[in-house]
Amino acid sequence: MESTMKGYVWHKDGTANIEDRPVPQILDDRDAIIKVKMSSICTSDLHIIKGFVPKAKPETILGHEFTGEVVKLGNAIKNVKIGDRVAVNVETFCGECFFCKRGFINNCENGGWKIGCTENGCQSEFVRVPLADTGLTKLPENVSYEDALFVGDVLASGYWGAELCEIKEGDTVAVLGSGPVGYCAMMSAKVFGASKVIAIDIDNSRLEIARKQKIADEFLNPNKVDIEKEIKRLTGGRGADSVIEAAGGKDTLQTAWKIARPNAIIAVVAMYEEPQSLPLPDMYGKNLVFKTGGVDANHCDKLVKLISKGKISTNFMITHKFPFDKISEAYNVFANKKNGCIKVALTY
Repeated sequence: MESTMKGYVWHKDGTANIEDRPVPQILDDRDAIIKVKMSSICTSDLHIIKGFVPKAKPETILGHEFTGEVVKLGNAIKNVKIGDRVAVNVETFCGECFFCKRGFINNCENGGWKIGCTENGCQSEFVRVPLADTGLTKLPENVSYEDALFVGDVLASGYWGAELCEIKEGDTVAVLGSGPVGYCAMMSAKVFGASKVIAIDIDNSRLEIARKQKIADEFLNPNKVDIEKEIKRLTGGRGADSVIEAAGGKDTLQTAWKIARPNAIIAVVAMYEEPQSLPLPDMYGKNLVFKTGGVDANHCDKLVKLISKGKISTNFMITHKFPFDKISEAYNVFANKKNGCIKVALTY
């Protein structure tokens, strides 16, 4: 294996560029080294560059959304072998601590969001994955690197948002934000049994994608209609049975509680750039349940199986592909949503 590699490194001054870095090595028996085959850019990467993620460490290689091939393993790894094709979880987690045993892997006492945040990430040629036995999902033959690219992050996030809603057969689920996580939440809500999914976004082109992909049933632009009235019209005057907030806009949290019916669940999976507040006196009597926080991406194996069976497909979200050496251009296109960009795929 080579001794050096290329990686896209974030600096404290808000810049990032490709640099030479040592190829990662096994540091612990539970490590794996993955040769990156395909990676992507996440909005969280943009938040890191802008300084909105306090725990992120400058001089770290960015990226946490990827698929690849196992090339080295620590002695304690049992679930994968060298040569396996894998999807990689956004989170590292031990599977043994208080939180992991309860399914709260985002709060693992020994892991957490490390790859591309506090430790070198996947926008590089190789990645060290700590706690790899729990963080890698082997891909079946009929699932390509592209098919599984979003399993460990945005698909896991959308699925988690739907899971938090405790969706029952026949429910109406409103999804704020027709971006990558929102699309994944729409698909996942259907998997959980929702009979009606309402896509909400201020960008008609993104709503049109949801329409063409048949992942939602109603499509509302708050700049074009009175969103509260429309939701009530579509729900017999009650409001949505659950709301998934995947937009993260300045007023989308307010919209979420307003369009929810009494006793609804609101799942907040968006990452905000500014503090949010709730007008509790105005909400009094609606008896709403809010569930918020970082994704517990503990269903990657299930998601890969859903992809393998054709129940979920995220490939339509890849609107642009770039070779890794064009990553700065890819960031520009993704950050500015140029040419209808939803997600980019970086090839190696």
